[in-house]
Amino acid sequence: MSELHVEEWGSGNRDAVLVHGLSADSSSWWRIGPALADRGFHVRAVDLRGHGLSPRGAYSRDAWADDLVAAVPPEPALAVGHSLGAVVLSLAVERLRPSRAIYLDPPWKPAAGSTYGEGMPMFVALKDWSLDDIAKAHPLWDPQAWNHRQEALRRWDPETTAMHDLERTTWPERAAVPSLVLAADPSPLVTEARADRLVRAGFEVVTVERAGHWIHEDDPDTVLALLDRH
Repeated sequence: MSELHVEEWGSGNRDAVLVHGLSADSSSWWRIGPALADRGFHVRAVDLRGHGLSPRGAYSRDAWADDLVAAVPPEPALAVGHSLGAVVLSLAVERLRPSRAIYLDPPWKPAAGSTYGEGMPMFVALKDWSLDDIAKAHPLWDPQAWNHRQEALRRWDPETTAMHDLERTTWPERAAVPSLVLAADPSPLVTEARADRLVRAGFEVVTVERAGHWIHEDDPDTVLALLDRH
């Protein structure tokens, strides 16, 4: 049984699973989780290993996917993953078997001209960001989101950036369940060519206008509207 910390909202008869990105934690769903609970879901948002209140150590995307499958009920009505959480969800989706999977700006491949490894020192530097740094980087966010982000960074283990399979591409060859990809505007991760490839593999792809990589923090209302429609 997984030892992951799981934040929960609601007690509806439909399960929803939320998976955060690298250096974040379950608090990044502070608006999406309660809103889904209001829609009749029992929502579970995990803290991946090395994040939030979950244990540390033995980091890899496959280990995170195993943890996710062990931590949440099978066959949820909805599963949503952001960034690294989208990659983890895609690795777990055939075992988890959600009725719908939503992937927010997934880094299934590095941005053109870079690798994941090149971006890691920049990621580690986030650990020391002040509230003012966060606010300047994310002007569209609600101030509560800035506070959640600072606390998540305080709890985050930067050693998660050193996982052994960091450079491995995890591009999905097909949509195992009905799947929607939400892309930032613009997204270096979900380029037009990559979006076309995803559509051919059975994914629906929607660009959320004027939203950055943290789509659910930049524009939670649009994300919820899209979840309601799919």
